[in-house]
Amino acid sequence: MEELRTNDRIIGGQTEEATKRATAVYATFCKAELLPTDDVTAEMAQLTENSFRDVNIAFANELSLIADNLGINVWELINLANHHPRVNILQPGPGVGGHCIAVDPWFIVSADPENSKLIHTARKVNDGKPKWVIDKVKEAISETNASKVAVLGLAFKADIDDLRGSPALSITVDIAEELESIHFLVAEPNVKELPKRLKGFENAELMNYEEAIAGADVILLLVDHKEFKALDKSVLNGKKLVDTKGLWN
Repeated sequence: MEELRTNDRIIGGQTEEATKRATAVYATFCKAELLPTDDVTAEMAQLTENSFRDVNIAFANELSLIADNLGINVWELINLANHHPRVNILQPGPGVGGHCIAVDPWFIVSADPENSKLIHTARKVNDGKPKWVIDKVKEAISETNASKVAVLGLAFKADIDDLRGSPALSITVDIAEELESIHFLVAEPNVKELPKRLKGFENAELMNYEEAIAGADVILLLVDHKEFKALDKSVLNGKKLVDTKGLWN
């Protein structure tokens, strides 16, 4: 509700009069700048905002793939590059989730596939990142002969309980389904029970994150919740880490 009042608002109507009236309504409660336009431009502006974020995330995610192949620490790489005054690379992750960023670019691609090649490629990069993470988990299990994996985080971003379109949840479902012999100790501090997509898996159990870490051979970090940031790193000693957020870089 606070953002509704304080964020700038793009207001687009199908006619000039509709835009004028809608702007007048917003003016009664919105303290930020009101930006009147037509309805098509307003909708395109919303799609553009989320597509811009998606493309920037895709650049970071693509760098993480390249850096891994070249034996480079991607977190150090991005930190160094960001020292340039005109460079601000985002941080990579396990994919892109939520109900906007992973969806809105497809509307632009659908409307003009010929001229949206960069946006389309960014979507494919971000949609492909979960498979790369799963491969890393399999590699870690193979190296350690692990029987238990702690999965830290299911939400689509930090410090929320929203699982909509979450790459973390999709990754967890896929590895639990594929690796039936592995016991997955799932820790999501913001939910009280396993989500519907994980119920029915005998090899997936929701538990306290400290217990999950203590009982696992491999630790898969998917969401950088505040609880995980505050961990004493000594509890990770002897564990094989798959850190998709660079929290324990």
